Parts: sequence; C-alpha cells; structure tokens
Amino acid sequence: MAIMDQVTTHGGILEGGRFVNYVQQGKGAPIILTHGLAASLHDWDDLLPELAASGYAGFALDLLGHGESYKPTNHHDYSFDNVFDHYSAWIDSLEPTEPMILVGHSLGGGLSLQYTLKYPERVRALVLVNPFYDIHQLPPVLRLAFRRKLINTSLIDRTPYRLFRLMVDITSFNYYIGHRETHILPEHIRYQTALDYKRASSGIYNIPRSLPNLTLSLSQIKQPTLLLWGGRDQTLAPQSFPQIGKLLPNVIDTHVLPICGHVPHQCHPEKFNPHVMKFLNNLL
Repeated sequence: MAIMDQVTTHGGILEGGRFVNYVQQGKGAPIILTHGLAASLHDWDDLLPELAASGYAGFALDLLGHGESYKPTNHHDYSFDNVFDHYSAWIDSLEPTEPMILVGHSLGGGLSLQYTLKYPERVRALVLVNPFYDIHQLPPVLRLAFRRKLINTSLIDRTPYRLFRLMVDITSFNYYIGHRETHILPEHIRYQTALDYKRASSGIYNIPRSLPNLTLSLSQIKQPTLLLWGGRDQTLAPQSFPQIGKLLPNVIDTHVLPICGHVPHQCHPEKFNPHVMKFLNNLL
C-alpha cells in the first residue's frame, strides 16, 4: 500500500462534547503538527508523507473553531486558553507513550511553546515555523483591530469564498521580477487556504488578543529546536524570528526561505521538508 493511502482520518469527542478532527499517518515516534490561525490540518499535506516514510507517526489536527473540529457558537469561548485546553486534551486522548516532537506554525508555534513550558517532560524537540509568541509581532493596524473583542462578526460570516480567494491570490502574487512563478503559493494551496478561511468560525479572530506574552518564559525551554521562517512574512514581523532564536537556549539550527511569506511549509515544501528531516535525523 502506498504511503499516501495510509492516512487515517479520526474524530474524537473530548470532555464537554467537543469534537476534534485529526489525521494520523505512519507509525513510530510521535510528531504533533499544529497549524496557524484560520488554517487547518491540510497545512501539513506535504510534510506528513515524508514523516511517515521515515518511520514517524504524524498527527495533525484541526484546532478549536477550525476545519471540521468543534466550533463554539459563543464568541467569548474563543481565547488562547480555550484553544490550548482543546489542543492539550486532544494530545492526552492520543495516550502517547514517549516524549513527542512538536511542529507548530504561527499560532500553532505559540501553542507548541506553551505546551512545552507546561509539560516539558512530554516534549522531546520543537520545530517552530514563523512562530507567533508575542502580540507585538503583528503590524500596528492588526494589533489595533485585535485590541477589542469581536462580537458582531456577521460581515466575516457572510464573506463568500471568492473574496477570500481574491485576498489569498493578491497576497501570494509574486511581485519580484525574474522569477518564473506567477504566485508564490501553488494553485491547490491557494484553493485550500481560501476554503479554510471560509469554513473557520469567525470567532477565531478573538484568539490573538488573548495570546500570552511568552517572551519572558522562553529561556526555560531546553528542548532541541529547529527554527524556520519565510523572509517575506507580511503577517508577523520577520525580525521577530531571529529574536526568538536568541531567546531559546537550545536552537540547533535556523533557516530562512527568502522568497516565502507566512507559510514557508506550503510555499516551497521541497526546500522546507529537507530541513525538518535533517533535524529529526540528527535527534537519533
């Protein structure tokens, strides 16, 4: 059976009836893959097969309010702490028998850092991709927008897929002369990204405002860490990634994908994945 045919889709009911949608691929040492805001487990469609082929068990979930997972109707329920509780309870439900490797992008990076701080004995290593760990990483306009809790999000709810797709296409367009790609992100990624925006609960946009500032606690994280980011990130300040590299005491390697933006794992997986696999192999 081909590796791509071995993806198993799961759905679990956590305490309080909260559904979590996730996939598992491969067998071996556990690796938890966590997406960012307004994304989904499909962020990892290119990395999961490589992990499985190399003898790892990859687990990727839809976070609270995202993808096919539980979406609370009350917008007050969308906070970093509630997302973390959902994420942590899901990991508990997997009943891992050994320390895990956490791979987190953006908000998923913040969740991975928080989990490591709270349960250091459960985490073997970290792979951080454009990690979101401080609200000040956001541009001033977005910080201002997230300052107040969003209660009336009917406009977001009514936004059609085609407008989300237009936004994704505009932000991924390659303005650099001399490159063959018209867009930095391939067609199937732009389709999935717009779809993830559309099906996510509008309440998720309340999550960033409650993100704890993890900066002062980063020195406590001793796990080996790989840090990767896109040099053209327009969502989080690119200079914040070298900064976290200085604050974490055990960063083994860092890599910048200069042409990529906020999602280097989707922009050029053929360049991104080898860095991850090399890091994992060196942990053995």
